[in-house]
Amino acid sequence: MSTVSASKFKEQCLSLLDQVDNNGIVITKHGKPVAKLIRIESSSASLIGALKGKLKIKGDIFSTGTRWNAES
Repeated sequence: MSTVSASKFKEQCLSLLDQVDNNGIVITKHGKPVAKLIRIESSSASLIGALKGKLKIKGDIFSTGTRWNAES
């Protein structure tokens, strides 16, 4: 697994995307890992968007449904 700083990743993003292997690339900030870039397997890639148009959201998904007063 290779490691790259966030600034280097920003500069070389497109070339790093071509180089990512099955072990992935760890992206660091100030020497500490913050993210991991991994290759999507072709079987997983087919799942992206597979449920589009098949699900229906009812109600407000950003609400718990419970009313409360922050001042009390």
